[in-house]
Amino acid sequence: MDRYLESSKRLINFLDANPSPFHVIAALGKMYEKAGFKRLSEKERFEVKRGENYFVTRNNSSIIAFRVPEGDFKGFNITSAHSDSPTFKIKVNAEIKVENNFVKLNVEKYGGMLMAPWFDRPLGIAGRVMIKNGGKIEERLLHIDRDIIMMPSLAIHMNREANEGYKYNAQTDTQPVFAELSSKISLLDILARELGVDKEAILDTDLFLTNRVKGTVWGADNEFIAAGRLDDLQCVFAGAESIIEAKNKTAIAVHCVFDNEEVGSGTKQGAASTFLKDVLLRINKALGGDEESYFQAVARSFMVSADNAHSIHPNYTEKADPCNRPMVNKGVVVKYNANQKYTTDAVSGAVFRDICAEANVPVQTFTNRSDVAGGSTLGNISNTQVSLNAVDIGMAQWAMHSPYESGGVKDTYYLKTALKQFFETDISTKLD
Repeated sequence: MDRYLESSKRLINFLDANPSPFHVIAALGKMYEKAGFKRLSEKERFEVKRGENYFVTRNNSSIIAFRVPEGDFKGFNITSAHSDSPTFKIKVNAEIKVENNFVKLNVEKYGGMLMAPWFDRPLGIAGRVMIKNGGKIEERLLHIDRDIIMMPSLAIHMNREANEGYKYNAQTDTQPVFAELSSKISLLDILARELGVDKEAILDTDLFLTNRVKGTVWGADNEFIAAGRLDDLQCVFAGAESIIEAKNKTAIAVHCVFDNEEVGSGTKQGAASTFLKDVLLRINKALGGDEESYFQAVARSFMVSADNAHSIHPNYTEKADPCNRPMVNKGVVVKYNANQKYTTDAVSGAVFRDICAEANVPVQTFTNRSDVAGGSTLGNISNTQVSLNAVDIGMAQWAMHSPYESGGVKDTYYLKTALKQFFETDISTKLD
């Protein structure tokens, strides 16, 4: 099978199987364990040895994996990505009865989404449920893998201006239909049945709506892919595969996947938290280092902040910058912003471009139009905790923050190849 297509199909299978951040982190943990990585717990002492590989989770929605070289290490080669994507979260006490006939679910927006594509498509439910089991509280993953809810659009006959632009109200327009009132089955009943527990055992939930449309390869020559949550699980998946395969000799390779990037990262498991800093400090200490050696290692470190980028859109070419116009299937995108929304500067851009050249991976650039504000991502946020040279990159895609996004079939392979080369690079040979 074509190497690009094979890589894209592995990504699609990963996306289809893991519909929430909690499922993503659980799946990554299994990938790492299968590859010989050992699980650590923040609640216990880090026992870290040279030549071994490890991972640790926080909140079961963020994960950090790392590979320790056999000899002394100079610094940390770090990649970061995020596990969350815009969706709707189901509120507590979610069921709303309508006109004594229908039941809909009360949901709220999570992140900055395109709202219109959520309508008129089958939706599922996924996340985690906390249950009481004897004297303990346990977390259970939940995936209602069937067409259980839908948001019907209002017919054009009742909204003649719908095609001229419509401002959706998140409280009144986007509540999905769940059941007829006569069905006499509650959401709690379904949760209990799915988990095989009594309703009384369910204490709390973190549940989200999921797009039920499977990922696919499309185009006249199978040159494109489409799936939910390409942003940012394409970078998550490529980073995980690359660290598993990397042969790092001079630096500790680190792959971070943070939660809550889409809502600002300001949580205990987000990029603004101490998670990365805590893990790096504990690694250094477990290997016999002290505070001074830690600061020296950080000064010799480098981060690749990987979060997808916007491709030039075939129908809206005027929305792209006049000179920097990335496209799907044309390679890794390095992102720049004069107002420091991205971490890339001349130093980090030069280092990463050189790494991509060594890996034979094409590179593109992205900047926003000068009259359009851009969003920030993981690099600058995590730099408030661990300050180091960093570059912001991503893979070009269309329809970012839609429940169904599109990209290039070659790009997951390009990203994995570039990140593997990064993990294996001695940054000190490129920078004094």
